[in-house]
Amino acid sequence: MRQLFFFGLEQAKACFFPVIIFLTLAITKVVEVPFIARYDLILLVCLLTQLFMIIFKFETLDEVKVIGVFHLIGLALELYKVHMGSWSYPEDAITKIWGVPLYSGFMYASVASYMCQAWRRLKLRITNWPATWGVVLLSVAIYFNFYTHHFIFDFRWILKILTLLVFYRTFVYFTILKRTYAMPLSLSFVLIGFFIWIAENIATFFGAWRYPNQSQQWEIVHFGKISSWLLLVIVSFMIVALLKHIKENQSQDKHFAENNPLSK
Repeated sequence: MRQLFFFGLEQAKACFFPVIIFLTLAITKVVEVPFIARYDLILLVCLLTQLFMIIFKFETLDEVKVIGVFHLIGLALELYKVHMGSWSYPEDAITKIWGVPLYSGFMYASVASYMCQAWRRLKLRITNWPATWGVVLLSVAIYFNFYTHHFIFDFRWILKILTLLVFYRTFVYFTILKRTYAMPLSLSFVLIGFFIWIAENIATFFGAWRYPNQSQQWEIVHFGKISSWLLLVIVSFMIVALLKHIKENQSQDKHFAENNPLSK
């Protein structure tokens, strides 16, 4: 129980950014702030939260770069999906481009923030990581399938099977109070995707966005959406893992250069 408590505590710390977004969505749903549109206020809170986390070193500059990448990736996906009618943002705002409020990118960035913080706080270590070229190709295929399935065959189930095949030997190790635990990486994808689906239900309840079946009244998000989040989690994790891997190699090269007289 002690281990479980500290595991939950570290998870809660890692979820700081998503929690701030959810609180802002909830408060602005019931409290109307004058002189500023709701979506604009949410964007302002997200920006201030990000600044707060940098100043008080909740996040490193490298983590902020990763989060910035996810913000752009998420915003691009939002622009396309809203254009295709997959969901909508019904409220007006100044910071709204082609029907998409700019704060929406921070919802994807908050997932990256959680992953970066959890990686650092739980001292994540991965064994039997597959070939980098295979990971990159799989990530690209998953991401672009979100775009192409509107016009051609939806490959999501094929991509899920490929993910299991690519990562079937890969385990993630995490440490709690000096005790290390192991979990199949594929299982971690499913668990994170499930909890993001729960978060999505909370977000749509508070009007973060709206699916077509929620136009009249709020309904629970279809359970099948877990598979979409699972695939997006895979892309997110792969990008974070690859950047961590590159950073680690750079640190090792630097350490070797500083301690090997032949390299000078």
